Amino acid sequence: MRLRNVKNALDILNDSKYFIKDNYQGKWANLFKNNNPISLEIGCGKGDYLINMAKNFPNINFIGIEKYESVLVRAIEKVNNLELNNLYFMCLDALELNNYFHKEISTIYLNFSDPWPKKRHAKRRLTSPIFLDIYEQIFESTPHIILKTDNLILFAYSLETLSSKGYVFNKVSLDLANEDLFNIKTEYEIKYSNLGYKINYLEAIKREK
Repeated sequence: MRLRNVKNALDILNDSKYFIKDNYQGKWANLFKNNNPISLEIGCGKGDYLINMAKNFPNINFIGIEKYESVLVRAIEKVNNLELNNLYFMCLDALELNNYFHKEISTIYLNFSDPWPKKRHAKRRLTSPIFLDIYEQIFESTPHIILKTDNLILFAYSLETLSSKGYVFNKVSLDLANEDLFNIKTEYEIKYSNLGYKINYLEAIKREK
């Protein structure tokens, strides 16, 4: 799908109190004004998932990461009329995460990430060893990753790479709709579930040896 450019996207972002302009590495508690755990969604898209998570879990702080300004604008437009003190957004490439966080994240959410289906592009997948090594540097204690995808290639690959890095799985499902789990759906998830696609889900943790 071609990305639609939004005119003055950066200006729109900078005008929002929910957009992070500075680097708070080591000082995220100052931004949120509390020491609550911080959850990170990488590739937050238009923000529906994270906005609803912030509403449902006021004692957890949430940060949405999106690489493209024109996409993040849509999330910012939705949240600007709300009053949430536990949610912020950043425009950031996931490869740079360890420049902004250091042992400060409790959970990472990967919702319908780009599957990069061609084998030669596997290193770009957000569960490739390259990214998993970066996540290791930003988790506060026990690494905790939750992933949802409709793409079986990405799902199988993620199970393999996470296992190779020492993760164990609290939950694995090939049909999330039939599971008795609390599940906030993304915009993409709603669309493709209605078309009959099954949603794959995993929750993985890595305990110290």
